[in-house]
Amino acid sequence: MIRFIFVQNRQGKTRLEKWFGSYSDQEKQKLKAEVHRTVASRDQKHQSNFVEFHNNRIVYRRYAGLFFCFCIDTNDNELAYLEAIHLFVEVLDAYHGNVCELDLVFNFYLVYAVLDEIILAGEIQETSRSVILSRLEHLNNLE
Repeated sequence: MIRFIFVQNRQGKTRLEKWFGSYSDQEKQKLKAEVHRTVASRDQKHQSNFVEFHNNRIVYRRYAGLFFCFCIDTNDNELAYLEAIHLFVEVLDAYHGNVCELDLVFNFYLVYAVLDEIILAGEIQETSRSVILSRLEHLNNLE
């Protein structure tokens, strides 16, 4: 199960956060800072994209200047979540056309809609890019 999802830039500014558990505001701030320190300090070429973190595991991937981080249970399949991160980025790219950090900031509601189509209650719901894009197109037509 996913505990939380962050998208953070290299400076540590959180551009997207989604929580699948109850955390106090102080815990949230502390976790965001700790995750960024942990992920940003790792060597991208010689270390894996998985890190043990508070009895859980962080699965992350860096795209351009953004870190996409999922905190998952230790017994979950890391590669499945690494693929989910890649799917998330692929769908964002297809939907926005070469997504950048500003797209996440100014169209945050669309980013959350994409995330909600992929993940439901901390579990991966849909893995088909075409299905997700057709659902998003249907949502666009409703507006």
